[in-house]
Amino acid sequence: MSDPGTTVTRYSIIPNRSRFTVRAFAGGALSAFGHNPTIAIRGFSGDVQFSPEAISASSLRMTINAESLALADAVSEKDRKELERTMREEALEIARYPEIAFESTTVSGNKLFAGRYRIAIEGELTLHGVTRPCPLDVQLIAGPDTLRASGEFSIQQTDYRIKLVTALGGAIKLKDELKFSFDLVAQQTQE
Repeated sequence: MSDPGTTVTRYSIIPNRSRFTVRAFAGGALSAFGHNPTIAIRGFSGDVQFSPEAISASSLRMTINAESLALADAVSEKDRKELERTMREEALEIARYPEIAFESTTVSGNKLFAGRYRIAIEGELTLHGVTRPCPLDVQLIAGPDTLRASGEFSIQQTDYRIKLVTALGGAIKLKDELKFSFDLVAQQTQE
């Protein structure tokens, strides 16, 4: 609970000024070539509440449109269509689970120096119908009316009951780990 005198400022994430990707790690025949697919997360939104004087009063909520995930690698159009279809229909089952969500439960951290913070966010990630704890370690830069947050985190697909799939006739077999990388920009909103 925050002190009644604490100022908490609300921000909205700006997707077209942000970057959010997922890296999958390949096994199978193509693993020797280092073909680890990168997937761009394009459709997402979120709200941040941040208080520099009481970081524990801060929060984060994000929603991702699962259909917006798209292969970012340079591959043939035929391979792109097959890989994206496999990801959307077989792995993520977007018809049943169209949304991915993250909501913070606790936020802590400290100021490194003017406008820069190291933030630890404990939260819950809901993916493929499963909700699990998902901690984030975030580097945050607070400007006069914007925030910029960056970091990385990993999950295991099987923790979210996602079937490990193969693509391109078995040439690509993805490993269990997925590594997420984000560089999010948020703009202060008027209440």
